[in-house]
Amino acid sequence: MNYFKVAILAGAFAMSFPMQTDARRLHDPQLETRSELRYNTGLTAEEVNIVAPEGDFYMPETISISDDAILGAPVATQKQCVKYLMAHNPNPNLAVSAEEIVAYYYEEAGREGVRADVAFAQALKETGFFRYGGDVVPEQNNYCGLGTTGGGVRGLYFASPQIGVRAHIQHLLAYSSTRRPTTEIVDPRYELVRSRYGNNILSKWYDLNGRWAVPGYNYGQDILSMVRDILLY
Repeated sequence: MNYFKVAILAGAFAMSFPMQTDARRLHDPQLETRSELRYNTGLTAEEVNIVAPEGDFYMPETISISDDAILGAPVATQKQCVKYLMAHNPNPNLAVSAEEIVAYYYEEAGREGVRADVAFAQALKETGFFRYGGDVVPEQNNYCGLGTTGGGVRGLYFASPQIGVRAHIQHLLAYSSTRRPTTEIVDPRYELVRSRYGNNILSKWYDLNGRWAVPGYNYGQDILSMVRDILLY
C-alpha cells in the first residue's frame, strides 16, 4: 500500500560545503520534546502508532524539499545519492559498492517510514563521506557513530553493511516514533532511547542537535543542507 505522496516544490538551491563529523556522541537523551507531525491522514504525534488494516503504517507525507521531518518519503533519488557520494569521495571505504549502500538505506528506511535520503546524508556527515578517520573504523559497519563517545571509544560493530544500516534506521525510529520496528531490533541502544522518551518523540532533524552528537550545534541543519546539495546531482 502507498500512503504517502511527495510534493516537490521548485526553488533555488544554495550550495554548501561538506560538514565535518562531531567529535563526541550522545545517544543517551536527557531532554524531551514533543512536536506535532503532519501526516497525509491528518494524524498527530499522539496517533503515530495507528496502523493500516493490512498491517502497514501510515507514512508521514513529505511536504516539500525543505521538509525537516525525520519520518517521511525521500525526495532525492538513489542515483542522486550515489552521484553525490562519488563526487565527494570516488573511493568510499565500504565493504559494498556505493550503489549497494544507498539501496540499503532506501530499503531499510522505506520499511520503517524514515526519510531515506536524509538518513543517508547523516551517514555521510558521520563518516566523512565514508573516509572515516575518527574513532569508528570501516570494519564496524557503523555509519552513524552508534555507541562511540569520542576519545578512542570505537562504539558498536555490526555483522554486515545492511545490518549496520538497519541499526542506524532503527535508532532514528527510536527517537522519532513510539511504533516498534518492523524487523527484529539490531540497534542495541533502541530500548534505551525508548525507555527515556516514553510517549515523547523528536519529529525534526534539528531536534537531534545536542542529542545525537554533542555539542551538535546545527547538526540537523547541516544534514538537511547536504540533502539540498544531493538534489543538485
